[in-house]
Amino acid sequence: MKLKLDENLGERGRALLVAAGHDVCTVPLQSLESASDITLIEACRREGRALVTLDLDFANPLNFRPGDYPGIAVLRLPKKATVDDLLQTLAIFAKGLGQNPFASQLWIVEKGRIRLYQPDARL
Repeated sequence: MKLKLDENLGERGRALLVAAGHDVCTVPLQSLESASDITLIEACRREGRALVTLDLDFANPLNFRPGDYPGIAVLRLPKKATVDDLLQTLAIFAKGLGQNPFASQLWIVEKGRIRLYQPDARL
């Protein structure tokens, strides 16, 4: 899977996902730090990369419709998160990628589970 890690996820997160067999690029590697959310998600669309982020703004499907992008994963960490919490959440995400299709979906990834956004077809 082609992924782009937001600037807040670090090199260890990239290494974990690369070790799981994914093609991972990061916001800092592309000098997109402090880019607007629109600029970042459009870069993901152009590159065919799913976004992995801690930014809760991307969890709002009214602003970022999952079907319009290669995928969006928003990681939810405990209030006083440690690096270990982040790595465990990324490991859950990596495991989910190995078991389920992710393209054009919104996943909310928490310690121990993945919640999939399912739009209401009646809307």
